[in-house]
Amino acid sequence: MNPAFLFHNRRVFNIRRLLFQAACCIGITTFTLAATLAEEQKASPIWSADNGDGTYKNPIIFADYSDPDVIRVGDDFYMTASSFSCFPGLPVLHSKDLVNWTIVGHAIQKHPATEQFAKPFHGGGVWAPSIRFHAGEFFIFFGDPDNGVYMVKAKNPAGPWEPPVLLKKAKGWIDVCPFWDDDGSAYLIHAFAGSRSGGLNNVLHVCRMKPDGTALLDDGKLVIDGRDGSYHTVEGPKLYKRNGFYYVFAPGGGVSRGYQIVFRSKSIFGPYESRIVLDRGMTRVNGPHQGGYVETQSGEAWFLHFQELLPYGRIIHLQPVEWKDGWPMMGEDPDDDGKGQPFLSHRKPDVGRAYPVLVPQTSDEFDAPRLGLQWQWFANYVDDWVNLTDRPGFLRMAAVARNEALPLSDQPNLLLQKFPAEEFTATARFDATLLDVADRAGLVVAGRASASLQIEKSSSGLKIVRTSSAVREKPGPGPSPADREEAVAESTAPIIYLRVKVGQRGVCNFSYSADGKQFAELGRAFTAVNDHWIGAKVGLFCDAPPGRPSTGQIDVDWFRIEPVSR
Repeated sequence: MNPAFLFHNRRVFNIRRLLFQAACCIGITTFTLAATLAEEQKASPIWSADNGDGTYKNPIIFADYSDPDVIRVGDDFYMTASSFSCFPGLPVLHSKDLVNWTIVGHAIQKHPATEQFAKPFHGGGVWAPSIRFHAGEFFIFFGDPDNGVYMVKAKNPAGPWEPPVLLKKAKGWIDVCPFWDDDGSAYLIHAFAGSRSGGLNNVLHVCRMKPDGTALLDDGKLVIDGRDGSYHTVEGPKLYKRNGFYYVFAPGGGVSRGYQIVFRSKSIFGPYESRIVLDRGMTRVNGPHQGGYVETQSGEAWFLHFQELLPYGRIIHLQPVEWKDGWPMMGEDPDDDGKGQPFLSHRKPDVGRAYPVLVPQTSDEFDAPRLGLQWQWFANYVDDWVNLTDRPGFLRMAAVARNEALPLSDQPNLLLQKFPAEEFTATARFDATLLDVADRAGLVVAGRASASLQIEKSSSGLKIVRTSSAVREKPGPGPSPADREEAVAESTAPIIYLRVKVGQRGVCNFSYSADGKQFAELGRAFTAVNDHWIGAKVGLFCDAPPGRPSTGQIDVDWFRIEPVSR
């Protein structure tokens, strides 16, 4: 795809994106505007899995969609993933062929534990959700290891979604998955986080559930126990039924070196027999596991899973599945032992026709009255932190008073998105005219360590400041290492372009420009660091000194993700 197409007619695309979202809101669940969306979006040259010849390459999404789950409803596929303490949370993605995906909404806007998530809770929040379609409604269940088990539902996957229902207030219940049996009875299977449950993990429990999914009817029964030495770190279960067998697809072995296990039984409460059906094998794809199983309209079987690739996070792979003697075999099996290894490239799923190349959204021209769906805050957000109507065509960010002089990575008002590829360039055009003295705004790469290129307003004018921080070691809401100033440059005009070039292994170089053509680097190279359970993110911020409310603002004309120029 010619890179010149990337921003072709962007303003038209944003208008049609709004029409697409509006169609979703009024109940068009078959996405009749998908062709228009595809026509204007084009294919991003940053990363596309579709080879254009009937095949695809892995990963199908080179971005952090941890613990993915997938379903098919009619001719449409929907995926969700963990979002931890980033909001809006529970992203919902749509595809027609399991290879080309776009974001269509989020299932929760803010975490119901409002005080706890008023600032970043690194490693907390929304863990390993499951998405299902039952009785004409879409359901997503998720566990929060510090608060309990929640359910949200909607008539339309693009929203609106009903407020979260707390099914079970519990500590350490995670990785939940609902199941409705043939007789209408309902169940929920889940794992435990040892860090919150007194060390209990490596086991799976099944609870009875109200058929409407609003409450659990008991405390559950142990059905799978990896503590007998057969496995370790059994978690992330997904429960299915096929040809009279109950199947539990569950990862084991931990994130970086894990594998995919399948358990089966004639009874939902066991006993279960098991085998490993996917591991690294002879490939370089570490830890292929934890995801969702789905079948196409033609009856083909597929498995969506993640691979942890730091600092980018948990990127998404797609493997074909073959059933042999009542067991699934994932990927390819070169030694014919029944245990698969990942394909790096394969024929696309048979869905009856070819569909346009699509990728999750990245760049934003800020021409629409709402933020693009790729954006998330680092915590629960306040609605008036940004607006797109006071100055049409610009994102206006309010200068939010910093919390207790904490470093950037502990501020809630970071507007971020996932790294979309191994290498890319992110550039934003800022108008700093409305900043107050001592306000600052700019471009940030955030994780367990953070770096920024920021515009600061002083009584004598504007300056460009490059900062970075040391690595935060512990998850949770505790303080991070302080930001340190690395380099400073003067600016003579309020229009400033800031850029970060991300290279292999997440090495970042920051630069600035007065005209958007000639860029000058500032500060040393910074290596991005993933956050707790999530990949590094890139985005925008605007803030004021602690304890001093500001009326200052920054206007952002656009934010663009482009290929790295050589």
